Amino acid sequence: MRDTAAPGAWGHASSTGQGFTHSTIVDAHFAACRPAYEAALRRVGVQPGWRVLDAGCGSGSFLPLLSELVGPGGRVSALDLAPEHVAMAATVARSLPDTPIDVRVGSLLQLPYPDGSFDAVWCANTVQYLTDDELGRVLGELRRVVRPGGVVAVKELDVALISVRPGDRFRFADLFRTAGASPGYAQQLLRSADLYRWLTAAGLRDVRQETTLIEHFAPLSPQARAFYVPACAELARMAGQFGTDYDSNYGTDYGDPRRGPPRYAPEAAGGMLWLSRKVFSGS
Repeated sequence: MRDTAAPGAWGHASSTGQGFTHSTIVDAHFAACRPAYEAALRRVGVQPGWRVLDAGCGSGSFLPLLSELVGPGGRVSALDLAPEHVAMAATVARSLPDTPIDVRVGSLLQLPYPDGSFDAVWCANTVQYLTDDELGRVLGELRRVVRPGGVVAVKELDVALISVRPGDRFRFADLFRTAGASPGYAQQLLRSADLYRWLTAAGLRDVRQETTLIEHFAPLSPQARAFYVPACAELARMAGQFGTDYDSNYGTDYGDPRRGPPRYAPEAAGGMLWLSRKVFSGS
């Protein structure tokens, strides 16, 4: 189904009104990049028996692995702003009876949990939707609800490094740089490379950044096509509005640059992961 966003607005919006938050596009992205995404979560070091918060859980794609990692002696809490996502995540939670999982609607700006409630917080592909002011507040909330010595893990992508070949390797970067000249979603997406400083400013320590290169070679898998075709079609639409170079055939079968070899689509830094800890003293 073709997205019908208003001019100037990013498509694939959920009930929150934020672009690229609808479950169809978010879940397709997870399916296309699942091995790398789950490997990133495993690198967090979640232990059996831990209490973990999935902050911005979406439809619950990470809940099965979180449940596996904490085991029956642990507990998972999941929170999302969109009620329709929470309903889907609750369905996933019910399919995982061995681990206590609670799912609720809520805002990361004011988490409904007491101080020090969790051993770890997992926040994947979520801070891109926050303004600078909101990002500072949310990181403060994540720090507040994790115990001293606990882990705050943020996974995000850096759109400045995304490309599809053949073609101009800077086409995507040019789009986001042009769109990011004004406050909004594109500018927030370009902020990923600076998240190290944001986490440190929030009072977290031992901040560590890891980067994963996610590569897709044509012919793409059905999972990759299910995400990249509609995603590239939306980016082409926005490029047309911003007056940057684009291929009007993106997202169509005719002339689709993702169908056959020697095509290549790297989602460079699609798996950027920041690991940090709340300090014991002065917490």
